[in-house]
Amino acid sequence: MKILILFGLMLLISGCATTSGPSEHDDFAQYLTSEGIAMAGTDWCSHCKDQKALFGDSFQYVDFKNCDNEQSWCVDHGVQGYPTWVFPDGQLYPGTRSIEELKSLSNYDG
Repeated sequence: MKILILFGLMLLISGCATTSGPSEHDDFAQYLTSEGIAMAGTDWCSHCKDQKALFGDSFQYVDFKNCDNEQSWCVDHGVQGYPTWVFPDGQLYPGTRSIEELKSLSNYDG
């Protein structure tokens, strides 16, 4: 019994000691948001899921407009399909885009 308790404590301590650093695209995702660039989509859209997956954990920093919940925002910005990248100058880039393409479109130099 003591061995099981000791093993459990070791697992707990090792889990607490693990820290995760920044994700690969954190800076870029934060840059997009700071530049006023948003991704419009839905939670059920398979292409949106693909786009989110390209960012991995960094997607939390992207300004995501869920068009199921923010219909008026999406209509006002001319979103007709998902995902669509919406730039502050009114440019729309529909479809799943590679990270490299988004960096080029947004003039990211980081």
